[in-house]
Amino acid sequence: MDERDREELPLSLEQAWGMTSRPHRGPRPGLSVDRIVEAALGVAGTEGLAAVSMSRVAAALGTGTMSLYRYVASKEELIGLMVDAAYGPPPAPPEPAGDWRSGLSAWAWGMREALRRQPWVAQVTVSGLPLRPHEVAWWEAALTCLASTALREQEKGSVIMLINGYTRNAASVDADIEAAARASGQAPGDWMASYARTLARLADPDRFPALAAFVAAGVFEREDPPDAEFGFGLGRLLDGIAGLIGDRSATAAAQP
Repeated sequence: MDERDREELPLSLEQAWGMTSRPHRGPRPGLSVDRIVEAALGVAGTEGLAAVSMSRVAAALGTGTMSLYRYVASKEELIGLMVDAAYGPPPAPPEPAGDWRSGLSAWAWGMREALRRQPWVAQVTVSGLPLRPHEVAWWEAALTCLASTALREQEKGSVIMLINGYTRNAASVDADIEAAARASGQAPGDWMASYARTLARLADPDRFPALAAFVAAGVFEREDPPDAEFGFGLGRLLDGIAGLIGDRSATAAAQP
């Protein structure tokens, strides 16, 4: 066995995978990683990600801060566990098997729904590759969708990262727009209409003719559902991926 294979894993990661159920020391049987993560999710859901700290979560559990460190080594580790719990399990594989497009579409929409339930997740900086149970399950599910295609393994990874990035960014933009509208005291549609009027006053049509035509068309005055915007973009991504898969399939068919 390689020496690196014997490196000790973080305790919370071992517990997340069911490799151990108790901390190596300390008597506190009333606590667990699951209870700590659940309490942290409650804080993030009601007060926002910025409110999450080891002391705040400990207070929610009615225990001392140091008790948490027997289970979770740091706030950063706790947030990673929170993200994994927030995503939950991935959507079921597509039926019939081999329909990569419907599979990846369901995968993206499932991720979007998870981000809608817990919008703070999109604010968390990606600090590593998937290691926690749900993260790995989502990765496996996306790879399974692409298993029957002629894409190279590296290309499958790039496709997954592309869709993941698009979905996270769309969720982040939606949350930002909703927050800005809420801060203004307006509904999102009214907020966009107000923006359009201000932009029309500032953007000289002689200097910005394309933008002036865009505003004049009433684009900002239509309250398009965020899901419609997301579906449009996802469809274009999948169209591009379909073209790549077609190219790889043609190349494979042409080989002797």
